[in-house]
Amino acid sequence: MRIRPSARLACLSLALPLLGGCFLSRNTVNVPLHAEKSASLAPGRSTQSEVLAALGAPNEVVQLGYRSAWRYDHTVEKRAGLSLIVVTMINSDVQQDRMWLFFDEQGVLACFGATLDADKSVYELPWSDSHDVE
Repeated sequence: MRIRPSARLACLSLALPLLGGCFLSRNTVNVPLHAEKSASLAPGRSTQSEVLAALGAPNEVVQLGYRSAWRYDHTVEKRAGLSLIVVTMINSDVQQDRMWLFFDEQGVLACFGATLDADKSVYELPWSDSHDVE
């Protein structure tokens, strides 16, 4: 039995998407936190309204009796993948900025701390890890 050239072309065009491919994606949650903005905040002096003006609304407010704590988050996820026939390999790197600010009973900033790692998120091949400690 002989297959017509047009049938071969149709089968080939249907099979090509199944052979493989690669992809990149990026997901960002909330606006970035910048060290410059938090540098203007002074424990014992900055008020809640000054923090709102500098950083915007927090992601979470936790009441601690008459005191409060505000949490700010920014997340970046970069994903790279490789798909070969029925095997798909994916590497996802999620990095996050997080800042906690603690206010006293009068709404004055008592202390704050931050980790700013979201900009360290990278695209990597599915079998590699750029954050391995050597």
